[in-house]
Formats: sequence, C-alpha cells, structure tokens
Amino acid sequence: MTLSRSESSAPKYLFTFCTLLTAFITFFFIGFIFYIAYPTFESQGVINFITGSVWNYDEHVYGIRIYLLGTLILTVVTLALSVPVGLFTAIFLSEFASPRVASIVKPLIELLVGIPSVVYGIFGFLVLGPIFVNYVSPLTVSLLGFIPFFSSGVGVLGMSLALAATVLAIMILPTIISISEDSIRSVESTYREASFSLGATHWETISKVLLPAASRGILAAVVLGMMRAMGETMAVVMLFGSANNIPTTFFGTGTALTSKILSDVSFKIANEEARSAIFAVAAVLFAIEILFVGLARAIGGRND
Repeated sequence: MTLSRSESSAPKYLFTFCTLLTAFITFFFIGFIFYIAYPTFESQGVINFITGSVWNYDEHVYGIRIYLLGTLILTVVTLALSVPVGLFTAIFLSEFASPRVASIVKPLIELLVGIPSVVYGIFGFLVLGPIFVNYVSPLTVSLLGFIPFFSSGVGVLGMSLALAATVLAIMILPTIISISEDSIRSVESTYREASFSLGATHWETISKVLLPAASRGILAAVVLGMMRAMGETMAVVMLFGSANNIPTTFFGTGTALTSKILSDVSFKIANEEARSAIFAVAAVLFAIEILFVGLARAIGGRND
C-alpha cells in the first residue's frame, strides 16, 4: 500500500516537533536561571561574585569562592577515586570477563543507579562514617601524615571530604563503567587483530590500541560522571559538612555549591534579593558544567 505524501511526512513533523520542544524546554530552563540570577551579577559583578569570600544577606554581599573551591576540590578527589576503578572495571568486563560473568556483574553495577541519593547519604553516614573514624583516618594519617594533605584526621561524626568523595565515587561508577565499556567494545575488531598480528600482548593491545581508540567515549564517561558529582546535593549535605571554609586536608570539611543552595533556599526563597543570589550560585554551577562539556567535546573531537 502506498502512503500519501502527507501521511509519509507525518512522522517527520512529529519528530521535528519533539526536537523543537526539547530545545525550547532546555533554553527556557537556562534562560530562567540566568534571568533570576542577573540582578545579583549586576549588583555584585560576576568576577566579584565568583572570587568573593563573604556571603551576608544583611550586608547585601555575596561571594562564592569558598563554596566554588569546595565543589571543585570535592569533584577532583571524587574523580581520583572513581576513574581508575571505573576504567579498570570496564576493561575487565569488555576484555577479560566471560559472557556469564559479565551478565552477572553488569546488572549489579547498573542497580547502583537506582539507589536514591538520600540512601547513599544515610549509608555513608551510618556505615562508612564509623569506619572512616576508627580505621581509615588513623591508618591514612599514620602512613601519609608527612604529606600536608593527609596530615589531620577526621572528626567524631566522620563527615569529611574523604567520606563525601568516596560515596560520590560509588554513585558515579555506573556511568563511568557503562559508557567506557561500550566505548571499548565498539572499537573495531581489526584493531585488535592487527595488534596481535604484530606480536603485541593483550595488555599492550589494550593500553596502546584500544584505550586510545576509545578515548573519546571514555572522556565522555568521565565528564558525565563529573557532572553528576558536581550536581549532587543530598549526599554532599549529609557527608561533606557545612563548614564555611575551604577543605585543605583529605579529612577536612567544607560546603559545596549545591549544599549552599539547599541550605538557603528553604528560608530565603521569598526574599527577591536572596532568591537572585541563590539562583546566581546555580547559574555559576551550570556554566561550569557547560564549560567542561565544551572542553570535553573539543578534546574528543581531535580523535576524529
């Protein structure tokens, strides 16, 4: 049966509408955030807002340097903990695990995605917290205490950069593992065959052929994991603490940008100036993530 021109074009119009709707929602969301944040950027100045260290509603002064650095430090430590584990797991599943083992392990990893953030926070506070206080912190300080970053231990409650980063690392592992594994598996088999034919070992093939070929996908996995870590709220609030300082040690405490938003939005949202300042924090966080995504795409594009 031959379809009329209008009938054959209907799916195209539907897909186009859905695409435009998605784009509209995205731009509307971005525009709304920056529109509400604009008065703060105008009154404080973007540079002063980012570099200032004083946040005082009574004095109408807003600076996020402490919270911004806390977020960046937490994200870097999280990636340092999660990327090696995630990448090595992806290599194992794609290159070494039997189909039976992979079919068992992969669903278990994917189950981590469905666990609510608040459950991760409770698990970190009640289970990992005492372990960090009684075992991890004393051992780390005794072995690495000569390094300033590891020179002081954790507090009684266990809230620290180390605890928050560990839980965040667990949270972003499924993203890093799944995308990295798919990227490694997608490398054409001819690459492997050519490497083996030249006498390379399996590990040499992985490290010198497969990983470079899959680097764009692996980079995308790391960036997506980083964005998840930077945007996480509940677990960070529960485990990172709320200290108004920059964490300078592995077991120090601090406040992230998302923590600042959550802690202030409930009782300051009715005030127009305060609301603008809180949205300005969100706008900066959003801009940072856009910057990293653009950088990742630029770097990844070099593989083409």
